[in-house]
Amino acid sequence: MMAVLAHPDDESLGLGGTLARYAREGVETFVVTATRGERGRNGTSRDSSPEELGALREAELRAACSVLGVSEVRLLGYPDGGLAQVDAGEATARIASEIRRVKPDVVVTFGPEGAYGHPDHIAISQLATAAAVRAAARSQPVSKLYYMAWTKEKWDAYQAALKKLVSKVDGVEREATPWAEWAITTVVDTERYWPEVWRAVSCHETQMSIYRNLAQLPEEHHRGLWGSQEFYRAFSLVNGGRTRETDLFEGVHEG
Repeated sequence: MMAVLAHPDDESLGLGGTLARYAREGVETFVVTATRGERGRNGTSRDSSPEELGALREAELRAACSVLGVSEVRLLGYPDGGLAQVDAGEATARIASEIRRVKPDVVVTFGPEGAYGHPDHIAISQLATAAAVRAAARSQPVSKLYYMAWTKEKWDAYQAALKKLVSKVDGVEREATPWAEWAITTVVDTERYWPEVWRAVSCHETQMSIYRNLAQLPEEHHRGLWGSQEFYRAFSLVNGGRTRETDLFEGVHEG
């Protein structure tokens, strides 16, 4: 399984339970992160240079992935906040090269809405999707491609614990975009792995100024946040139909 994401911490907040579950079940899990998050926060400090913060966030990413049992982490080194401006052909080729090298059955990335309209999330969705197609053209097909798909219930719980996610891009306000319940193709039970998710999130110490409220949550709220993860099956070579899945690998090793 390969997760293709935009920033350090996407793997924990977005996919932590899923990565932990499959790693514990013996699946090799790989994380490809496009940027080093050098334009993010550094706690309450404003003294770090982008290079210093990028190095800190890379170390945090690797520590979080270790908690989640990830087999390997690759960083592509694209500019944080500028992923939509990179050479799309070159970036697609690099991600496709990782897919051909690892040969994952399943690839997971952001949906086309970028969760809450984040330009980097939208860009990595497009690049990862194109890379999966490109890898298939080189005789290394991915069996299944999934988009992370947050429901309104999940977004409400998440934003109640942290803050309302609103940003302005090109003069237009964007906010969290829930998926309709009927559009969810797959729900993965990750309830038993929420402690690992919280430990992984806690590895991102530079970002804890916004995550600190999570430490005060009761266990039932943590379970609500991390107890399941929802996905949209963007394509599959091994199954289909309207029946909701409970496993990203459904159909992969059958028959």
